[in-house]
Amino acid sequence: MTSVPTQIDPGLLPSRVLASGVPIPPIGMGTFGSDRYSADDVATAVAGAIRCGYRLVDCAAVYGNESQIGVVLEDAFAEVAPRQDFFVMSKVWNDAHAPADAVASVHESLRRLRLEHLDAVFVHWPFPNHHPPHARAGTRDPQARPYVHERYMELWHALEDLVDVGLVRHLGTSNVTIPKLALILRDARIAPALIEMELHPCFQQPELFRYAVDHCVQPIGYSPLGSPSRPERDRSEDDLVDVEHPTVQRIARDHGVHPALICLKWAVARGQIPIPFSVKPEQYAANIATVLSDPLTPAEIEDMRGVERNNRLIKGQVFLWDGSESWLDLWDVDGTIPGWNGYGSPQAHGDR
Repeated sequence: MTSVPTQIDPGLLPSRVLASGVPIPPIGMGTFGSDRYSADDVATAVAGAIRCGYRLVDCAAVYGNESQIGVVLEDAFAEVAPRQDFFVMSKVWNDAHAPADAVASVHESLRRLRLEHLDAVFVHWPFPNHHPPHARAGTRDPQARPYVHERYMELWHALEDLVDVGLVRHLGTSNVTIPKLALILRDARIAPALIEMELHPCFQQPELFRYAVDHCVQPIGYSPLGSPSRPERDRSEDDLVDVEHPTVQRIARDHGVHPALICLKWAVARGQIPIPFSVKPEQYAANIATVLSDPLTPAEIEDMRGVERNNRLIKGQVFLWDGSESWLDLWDVDGTIPGWNGYGSPQAHGDR
């Protein structure tokens, strides 16, 4: 196996450029560990990752660790690198979709993270269907409802106002589909600059990925390693394990690295920005170091296309509403947006 440096020069990382012209690092540190790790554990990992060279940190209000990460960021700005070298992101959770609540949520994230601005804010899920932490797969919000575009855009316009006053630099969607993204792009005054979506070799979402790129929306890939530590509610017997796929393992042997690093090399080569999470220093150090060395060959990148199995891991069952039939209703699999009765809503065809 190749040796892993404990620190790299972030200036050597091949940054990507958003539609705004602002650069963004090609790999980030995820912070969703609340189902298995304490807030202090996650913050300690973020501090170590920053020392390794990470400058992109993906946060969220619902993760319950922004206050601890804020202390880490404040120290990093003073001791490691200036604020302008970092790209810090957060998300509005499902219980804050009302415009005033969304604005308050962003202000709270700014306070907890000890920031004067956020580089990006995402709408975490397109449904205002709240569930508590550690919920079981069968948990349902009695007030849950399907996607309603007009309500979503009221939230979006409130976030646009925060961009106008400089509290937020970019906006992002998360966990949306092509039908939903098309409507958001049509009606947004400030278009989404980023889209956070599940992306790993066995779930490549090629149509949504291409649609986003063609519309200048940068994909951010969560669960880039196949989410081996995802919550139990998101596990099923049919799930595949990306690092066990024969193609991934063969390429890993050829490069002399762990198969997880092949998932990241592929992600960066494809053009998405992976945000892996780990509390183990040797893992997050290896994750960022792999971006700088021994890239996949064109033939290997082509072989990785064949790993695709449409294997969604984060199915979102807890966001279903009364009358919905299965988690597939969340993902518009037939190209339409289900309404209350399970049939495609007029929104899916571009009508208001």
